[in-house]
Amino acid sequence: MAPDADPRKAASLADDPFAPLTTQHLAVGDGHEIYVESVGRGDGIPAVYLHGGPGSGCQPDHRRLFDPQRFHTVLFDQRGAGRSRPKGLREANTTAHLIADMETIRERFGFAKWLVVGGSWGATLALAYAQAHPDRISGIVLRATFLGTAQELDGAFLDVLPRHYPGLYEDFLSVLPPDERAAPLPNYYRRILDADPAIHTPAARAWHGTESILSEHAPARTRLDLPALTNSARPLPSTPIMEAHYFQHGCFMRPGQLLAEAGRLAGIPGLIVQGRFDFLCPPSTSHALAAVWTDAQVRMVEGAGHTLYDPGVRDAVMKAVADIASQLKSY
Repeated sequence: MAPDADPRKAASLADDPFAPLTTQHLAVGDGHEIYVESVGRGDGIPAVYLHGGPGSGCQPDHRRLFDPQRFHTVLFDQRGAGRSRPKGLREANTTAHLIADMETIRERFGFAKWLVVGGSWGATLALAYAQAHPDRISGIVLRATFLGTAQELDGAFLDVLPRHYPGLYEDFLSVLPPDERAAPLPNYYRRILDADPAIHTPAARAWHGTESILSEHAPARTRLDLPALTNSARPLPSTPIMEAHYFQHGCFMRPGQLLAEAGRLAGIPGLIVQGRFDFLCPPSTSHALAAVWTDAQVRMVEGAGHTLYDPGVRDAVMKAVADIASQLKSY
């Protein structure tokens, strides 16, 4: 059954080709309802966009990565994220659940195969889904490859951070009691997930602020505002909570799973957009993936870091999506 169209949205297509064709909340079980929208042309090339985080949600600009005259694109907020309900629910929220949700969405739209596009955690989910269902994939576009391993997180927060931002690293550690600083990441996860606002508020804000600085090639500030971490009047960022949930559990995958099973992607065309100075998802990770998944090509964006909005990255993703689509013989 096709998703119900929102007539107000449909009426605006003539004015805005990126306005959603359909919007809905789709019940996927376990008390979760995920927000799903589609954009483009109903007979276009099927595609799905996977947001990052985990926990961030899709944004209107993500629709613009896909030519609406060429694609029929589905965007959805993953369990507990964005407009999905209940917001922040972590029960029955694992990588396997998200993969199953993608299959539910694909079947609901009647797509035999689709082009899968995602960045950062969205790249993790794209790879996990593609390895579980390679016969459902027409192509893959990744940005900022993250394989979901503890080693990658240690590299970003315990190696890159103190080498490139030593003051920020001091700020990051200062949020933890001295006896927790020898193992900062698991202690951050535990604190972010603590029910006590006095514990989780400063930890979530510090994690979010540090990650944001690491994600940009030229951040506006390079230190945490320590007094502001405990300001209860400011809204609490939601992404650190879902990230802590997933990272505490190894992203609900076996250690090294995505690289070990990359051979399952054989025959699937892929393009990997990579910022040269991405501190969170460095070029070495994309290079290692492409060495095993030989149908993929890495496209380096010089002078860019992790975020989609560093100079040149968004344009490179749009071109990669268009170029992969041009390779498809059928869909």
